[in-house]
Amino acid sequence: MGSALSSLLGYSGSPSEDSPSSSESSRVLTFHSAPRWQLHFNSVKETPKLMVIDFSASWCGPCKFMEPFLNEMAAKFTEVEFVKLDVDELPDVAQEFGVQAMPTFVLVKQGKEVDRIVGAQKNELEKKVEKNKC
Repeated sequence: MGSALSSLLGYSGSPSEDSPSSSESSRVLTFHSAPRWQLHFNSVKETPKLMVIDFSASWCGPCKFMEPFLNEMAAKFTEVEFVKLDVDELPDVAQEFGVQAMPTFVLVKQGKEVDRIVGAQKNELEKKVEKNKC
């Protein structure tokens, strides 16, 4: 029942079907509907927890390159929430955050952007997560 409700609401807490290389479950949350994303975002705004939002697209090569690294980061920084949003599925959310290129990683705390990385920059992303996680 829970998975049926989750899929109705457009939420997936597991890796997408098109990434069979990931055998263990991912800590990266994926949202497929704007209402479900908004509910989640509003609930996280009330906490001091850092959220890393990965704006990507299924056709984007650099996004696919970053996906395993994002999963590693989510496993390493368990106190940080990692979210993946597809700009083609949620164009309004991407526009709201001013995303113009993929991948774009937006770091948010209490509903406010604290940092941003545009492009497949592993080292830069890790540095900024480390800096903002506290």
